[in-house]
Amino acid sequence: MTLEAPSLRPVVRLLPGRDKRVRLGHPWIYSNEVAMDAATKALAPGTLVDVVGDDGRGIATGFFNPKSLIAARVLARETGVAIDAGFLAAQLRRALALRDALFTVPFYRLVHAEGDNLPGLIVDRFGDVVVMQMNSAGMDRLAPALVDALTATLRPRAIVARNDSPVRELEGLAKESTPLAGTLEGPVEVVENGVRYLADPTSGQKTGWFFDQRDNRAFMASLAEGRTVLDLYTYAGGFALQCAARNAMHVTAVDRSEGSLSLAARAAELNGLSDRVSFTRAEAFGEMERLAERRERFGIVIADPPPFVRSKSDLAAGAKGYRKMARLSAALVEPGGFLFAASCSHNIDAARFHEEIARGVQAADRTGRVIRSAGAAPDHPVHPELPESAYLKALVLQLD
Repeated sequence: MTLEAPSLRPVVRLLPGRDKRVRLGHPWIYSNEVAMDAATKALAPGTLVDVVGDDGRGIATGFFNPKSLIAARVLARETGVAIDAGFLAAQLRRALALRDALFTVPFYRLVHAEGDNLPGLIVDRFGDVVVMQMNSAGMDRLAPALVDALTATLRPRAIVARNDSPVRELEGLAKESTPLAGTLEGPVEVVENGVRYLADPTSGQKTGWFFDQRDNRAFMASLAEGRTVLDLYTYAGGFALQCAARNAMHVTAVDRSEGSLSLAARAAELNGLSDRVSFTRAEAFGEMERLAERRERFGIVIADPPPFVRSKSDLAAGAKGYRKMARLSAALVEPGGFLFAASCSHNIDAARFHEEIARGVQAADRTGRVIRSAGAAPDHPVHPELPESAYLKALVLQLD
């Protein structure tokens, strides 16, 4: 399937002197770099185009959206490339080869947007179930070809679209979730670092699981033996169950979602860990304050919240939120214990996040040292020209 035959494809011309970034490998072209004539402005969001310089020399094949700040997203570094199920399958096979080199079980992020040269596309794999997020207008128009390519590459029993990300609104797309192929009923199993979990691809958060924290969960679990653990924002038990499996004395898992805690409790039973984990339905900040009033302390406190900074306008308030989170959580760590704090907010950079965590720890009248600074697991590759897309930030501190 090809949306636009290359011979009939519209041409988008860049303004004089505005082609250097993209020729050097950047995957995005901004609207102020494009010669926006009437025909270009009239193109439908997601149209496949050939991008040329002001001199007419070809630069790339990509998606075009005249209504977005990111006007074009590069798919290929030459013009006239056929974008069809065959092209997509070739990109998927390359992404799959990388994951096969990284992992021994089929549970991972298979496609991480620009990092895997498929801009605006997320694909998470849960064994024989595949969940997609199409966050650009171009990928949204390619949905049938994507289903064909995924079917040819993986032969999954079900493909689900979780197109409910707020990012879609920036592309003029509606938010929706729908099955695209096969049937799926109930949660699916995820195996991570030897622990079995349950994820809900149809109604859970994001695609149903957060593969990005895989390595960070393993690291915190390596510290857990003989310690008590508080896992805030546990979702489906990600950190909690791995710590319990590594012989934590006891784990308290906190989340405000009854559905998420139900999945976590069922997974605890699957792993024979129910006697080591207790589940509390509560809002994290309120629960931390309650535990502090009772003078409870833990050997490990984990705070992995949803994004506090969803847009640049949220930065000031969100930064204060991370500082407060650090203050409240640090107060619950026993001397010599460990604090894990994370942010999945793209709009706060690593330096600012580090600063807010440090200030929060200081406000709790605690001292300590950072022993680990990390990002997402390697199935979330970062495009070398988009270092700012390394969204996940995680710090581990030992506190005195």
